[in-house]
Amino acid sequence: MSQTKIFKADIDMKLEKEKNNLSILKEAMNKSRTNTHGMLGILNSFENRLQKLESTIEPVYNETEMLRRRQENIEKTTVTLDNVLGYYHVAKEVENMIKEGPSSCGLDRYLAQMERLKQAMLYFESHNSKSLELLDVTRVFDDGTEVLCCEFRSLLSRHGRPVPPIMLLDLIGDEEIPSSDPDVPLEHFPEKIVDDLGQIAKWLDKKGNTDKKGNTAEFTKDYQTMRGAAMLKSLQVLREHLKSASASSGTSIQYIGQHSPAPTSKFSRSKETPVRKSKLKIALPGRGLHLKKKAQTALLQSPFEQTSKGHRRQGSYNDSVENLDVEVEIYITQLSALLKLMQSEAQLMSCIIPDKNRRTVFDGIVQQSLDSVVSEGEMLATQAKKSINKHEFMSVLSIFPVVKHLRSIKPDFDYTLEGCSTPTRSKLASMLSTLGSTGAKALEDFIESIKNDPERASMPKDGTVHELTNRTIIFLEPLLDYSETAGAMLLMHGSQSLHSGTLSRKGEQAAPSEAVDAKKSKMKFADYMTKVLSALGLNLSNKSETYNDPTLRPVFMLNNYNYILKSITRSGLLNLIHLCNKDVGQYYEDQIHEQKRLYSESWSKVLHYILEIDEPLSQQRLMMPDVKLKDKEKQNIKDKFSGFNKELEEIMKSQKGYAIPDQELREALKKDNKDFIIPRYKMFLEKYERVNFTKNLDKYIKYTAPAVGVIVDKFFDTSA
Repeated sequence: MSQTKIFKADIDMKLEKEKNNLSILKEAMNKSRTNTHGMLGILNSFENRLQKLESTIEPVYNETEMLRRRQENIEKTTVTLDNVLGYYHVAKEVENMIKEGPSSCGLDRYLAQMERLKQAMLYFESHNSKSLELLDVTRVFDDGTEVLCCEFRSLLSRHGRPVPPIMLLDLIGDEEIPSSDPDVPLEHFPEKIVDDLGQIAKWLDKKGNTDKKGNTAEFTKDYQTMRGAAMLKSLQVLREHLKSASASSGTSIQYIGQHSPAPTSKFSRSKETPVRKSKLKIALPGRGLHLKKKAQTALLQSPFEQTSKGHRRQGSYNDSVENLDVEVEIYITQLSALLKLMQSEAQLMSCIIPDKNRRTVFDGIVQQSLDSVVSEGEMLATQAKKSINKHEFMSVLSIFPVVKHLRSIKPDFDYTLEGCSTPTRSKLASMLSTLGSTGAKALEDFIESIKNDPERASMPKDGTVHELTNRTIIFLEPLLDYSETAGAMLLMHGSQSLHSGTLSRKGEQAAPSEAVDAKKSKMKFADYMTKVLSALGLNLSNKSETYNDPTLRPVFMLNNYNYILKSITRSGLLNLIHLCNKDVGQYYEDQIHEQKRLYSESWSKVLHYILEIDEPLSQQRLMMPDVKLKDKEKQNIKDKFSGFNKELEEIMKSQKGYAIPDQELREALKKDNKDFIIPRYKMFLEKYERVNFTKNLDKYIKYTAPAVGVIVDKFFDTSA
């Protein structure tokens, strides 16, 4: 029970405490309610006062805004009236200034006055199209437009000059500037003139756009005509300069000149363009022609220049080689110069001509120059075709460096001409195709000329290298530098070409550079050279059969095979040929060995007398003491020595007239002869020189073994 009482007392105490808390909470709620009612009363009173203030201020605000608007309208009306009044007097105010032109007041102010006239015209056309003031304003405005057109033409004429040749050659030959970079132009005009031309062109273009008569902007035609003429003149001056330089220096266009013209020249590089401090060697842009040098080297190393004494002959193509590359160098330089001029004109035009007209204007600018260069290229092709018909194939070599160079820069031309008309873009491709087909025909006809070369034509009496062989090597060696170009020609335009009239994506005929990769081109050219050498070998074999002297046949073939192998090895042609046929080098080695074997048969008559060791006396009998010979045996020995002497002298007489132009081959062949005959003769001599077969020993033993060697040394030398 005591525990229960304790719990009850505790509960009563907590209940009493909660009642006190409840009474405190009720008291706080009453105070909060009182405060809320007071705050609401204050807010209602503030709202009422704001409403009264708004109703008082709003009429004042509305009246003030209305007054402000009236003031603005009055000011706008005043300005408009001033402008309208100005339209009535503008023609008289600016007429004298307009007639005097931009030089009297500056271009900016002149264009501002023209803009005033334009606004006046628009006002009268809209509000009073029959007013006399419109006629006056239109007259002055048209006069001003004509003055601007004349000023545009005048600026182009006064400051537009052909690019100096030295400047063009410097730009072409500058190795520090990538050839495909169109952002490095020549500075045709001073910067101020370019700005003035741009402002005039921009204004005239806007005038043309607002001309209700639909007149086109004539200034673009003037720009197109004058800049096109300047580009063509630049190329003509360059060509004349190169011709004069070529004439003064002999044949080559390489000379030392300053990298830039005199300080007074109107032309200069842009400020960002790196300029060389040293002198620049003016030549072709990073390449140069090797046709002449290689062909001359082939002639100097040909058998016609290296034959032994008494067998000197001259190459038949010397004169044609001398004149191969002058015109070609000039033309290739023109191609590079045309590209640079086109790139330069494109950038200059971007600062003057509005964007919408640029492609059309640029198309017109390049027409004359492009036609001129293409025409010269087609003329080269025509001349090459005439040479092909005459079988003068060395002259055809001139088109290979042109095609190689054109293929290398054609992507830059395509990029520069992008957006021009299709006929314009296809001109270079068409010329490239013409040159390519001409080159392919020349290569194929050259094989036919080898096959059809007459068997008895100009056969060398001394068995030296045939002129056909020399001509073939001289033709092939320069082509090594153009193996890809020649291979592409054959693949694209040969009788077994990859395609027949294949069109590119743009509908133009595909050029070799667009469809044939380098590896296929080299393989094709290697295959071509294999066919050339095969045709040459067959023709030479047929020619050798025309010799009545059977010994001269292997000498002739040996000379030719040796010359071919050494020439294609020295020039690097053999490495290229091995891409197609790895057995060619070994084939010539085998043929040289075989011809040496056939040549050695010429000693058969000589050996006939000294190889019959046991006749008339055996070695055993000679070893017997006091051997006595019968008269018949003595006569046989005499006959052997006499026959040997006679045949040796005969073979020396005939073979000293043979020609072995290559010194290394000549000495090797002499050594082979010595190794072949002297040991055998020495054995024969030792066998019989101690035998008493004659009282007149000197009559029969005319030569010692060393003397035979001296005789062999006289072979292949007419002066011996």
